[in-house]
Amino acid sequence: MDETDLLTSARDQLNRVLGFFPRVDAKASVVLAIDTGMSAFLVARVPTPSSLNWWEAVIPIVAAGLICVSVWFLYRGAFPTLKGGAASLIYFREIAGRTEANFIDEFTKQAASDHAKDLLGQVWRNSEILKTKFDCLKISFIFLALAIPPWVISLLIFGINPLHRDRR
Repeated sequence: MDETDLLTSARDQLNRVLGFFPRVDAKASVVLAIDTGMSAFLVARVPTPSSLNWWEAVIPIVAAGLICVSVWFLYRGAFPTLKGGAASLIYFREIAGRTEANFIDEFTKQAASDHAKDLLGQVWRNSEILKTKFDCLKISFIFLALAIPPWVISLLIFGINPLHRDRR
């Protein structure tokens, strides 16, 4: 592969990987909205603690705990570790560590093969970050799914128990 083809291929690969970031972030936003809605609805329906039997308190606590774990993994996916890309002329953190003049000079003086290697290094690093984001989203979704049964049962308990109806 000649240098022009290598540069084009490396740019295409980087753009392909970068194209997945909005997808995972959009899915994470949906899971966060559901987590938030479930939490809000549960909190709005919870009666005073003194009106609950111990067994009636366990199920909502389990639901809340599972929702909290789901949110925790969303947080981890939203803020993955960004270390890496040492001396890169593409990675934003490395660019920001230079002065404007130094960045421009270094960028314009690099050979095409060095630029292609830097692009491919960025492809690799972004792929690592993307994998972390997707893995966290998957785990978050699993905990959200696990939270649904105790959440529904909690709402049923809060609505069925006569002591809880007085609260509304």
